[in-house]
Amino acid sequence: MVTESPRTMPPVDALLDQAGSLRADADLMDGYARRLLATAAALDGCAAAPEWSAPALERQAAACGTAAEQLRSAAQALLAHARA
Repeated sequence: MVTESPRTMPPVDALLDQAGSLRADADLMDGYARRLLATAAALDGCAAAPEWSAPALERQAAACGTAAEQLRSAAQALLAHARA
């Protein structure tokens, strides 16, 4: 017979560390979004750049922004879990 071991909650310190890592990753994603937008702005109106390049970079920046929001939400959820 197979018996499941009970799930144990990770130590609070581990949850806090993970939440900090998630927030740091969110900050990185925000930085990537800013750099992508700056590059898109630099390419806008540049005759040598393909027409699609600036809009593609803007979409990628939006995706980075969404990822940053999701990472921050996950960090908040971990913090709430750690407090419980």
